[in-house]
Amino acid sequence: MKAMTATGRTGRSEPSVELAAVDQPQPRPNEALVKVEAYSVNRGETFQLEAPRPDWRPGKDVAGLVVQAAADGSGPAVGTRVVGHPPQGGWAEYVAVPTDSLAELTDEVSAVTAAALPLAGLTALRLLRVTASAGGRRVLITGASGGVGHYFVELAAAAGLEITAVSSSPERGARLLELGAVRVVRTIDDAEGPFDVVLESTGGPNLPVALAKVARRGTLIWFGQASRQPVTLDFFDFFAGPESAAIRHFHYADSDTTYGQDLRTLVRLVAAGRLHPEIGLVADWSGTADVLTRLRDRGVRGNAVLTIA
Repeated sequence: MKAMTATGRTGRSEPSVELAAVDQPQPRPNEALVKVEAYSVNRGETFQLEAPRPDWRPGKDVAGLVVQAAADGSGPAVGTRVVGHPPQGGWAEYVAVPTDSLAELTDEVSAVTAAALPLAGLTALRLLRVTASAGGRRVLITGASGGVGHYFVELAAAAGLEITAVSSSPERGARLLELGAVRVVRTIDDAEGPFDVVLESTGGPNLPVALAKVARRGTLIWFGQASRQPVTLDFFDFFAGPESAAIRHFHYADSDTTYGQDLRTLVRLVAAGRLHPEIGLVADWSGTADVLTRLRDRGVRGNAVLTIA
């Protein structure tokens, strides 16, 4: 079969992936073999491609058709349309996916729409749960222009939270307002706190500024490092800041629910018209390298989806 493989070249003028012939995956007993119709690429994957592991192939967001059911009897039957979140290898004609990382698609949800759900949608849904458990009502989210930000704003607004989103783009900011944000600001400095919960995803110099926006007994949840700049925190400033505030690290994989369970929730919300994946670009998978460059340079609003004819 054919698959996108990492070239190991890191120059911006060169493609970071190329189409190559590889062995078709042999599913484990708890895995189904999926014929991929569409996959989504994420900005974080562009960073992984700069120094790829020898045994790694990219791809964690896929939608397609089950062509071989799991040998242990779990999961969907052959012929079922699914969305999945494999650990790797999804940018390919076929991928083996654990059955607890699959969800069946309804007729209302296309493969292109579904492919945009897994990583960004799972992150947003699980962030919302953590935000709720932290007692968040007034919430600030940085880096809100990407896929996670769009999903989170719509989900959180529907849950009754008051969301302030940080977006440097007026166009993207307008969309966040349509999705339910109470206000959109260009920089963290412009955000009028304090906030019960601050969701910080950019790192660098922005995190200390975001921390200063936290309310008494509030929480800063650190879930990304988009700027790729180191963070320096002066804890003397922290102690002099919001009383009894907390800093919490978040990783989307740390959850009591399986990917499959949460993917079913996301599919149900999309089918009901209560969640709207923000897909900024759809292209044939032969253009994956170019799409990765655009994504790395923030040239795509929301998600980018590649289709396999």
